[in-house]
Amino acid sequence: MAEAGILPHDERVELLDGDVIVMPPIGDPHAYSVDEIAEELTLAHQGRARVRTQNPLRLDDHSVPEPDVMLLRRRDDLYRSAAPRPEDVLLLIEVSDSTLNYDLREKLPMYARAGIPEVWIVNRPGRRIEAYTDPVGDEYANVRYAGPGESVAPQAFPDVVLDVDRILDG
Repeated sequence: MAEAGILPHDERVELLDGDVIVMPPIGDPHAYSVDEIAEELTLAHQGRARVRTQNPLRLDDHSVPEPDVMLLRRRDDLYRSAAPRPEDVLLLIEVSDSTLNYDLREKLPMYARAGIPEVWIVNRPGRRIEAYTDPVGDEYANVRYAGPGESVAPQAFPDVVLDVDRILDG
């Protein structure tokens, strides 16, 4: 749409259920959390998984969100030839400031329906990380909360522990 001149090239949008959703600008605390998560995951998963930030995930023909961070299975083409699909995702992370309600009510059920095995919502206003696992229909069967002074680890790589304070202190 940007190439056709319908949207400005710098407009932040996502395609969700066939609707173009304009996303708010990224603030400094949000950017800090994304950078911190990406750096920690990249260092810990060198050669084991691929880390992508704020890039498309093709859920289906009508939904192409751009999660803040994804931990992906290794693929020979390193996702050069096509965007990741749900079966490629080991962990998906949304950093939520002003989009918290939208992420919980709209995106989380969509990720569950697509079978994304684990989604973290970095709930900046609530100062915690919410880890959703085991998708069933349009919801997740399990949720864990990690707040200040605690840590969280991806299900796929329990040896990789992230400090909640470090992620939220931006």
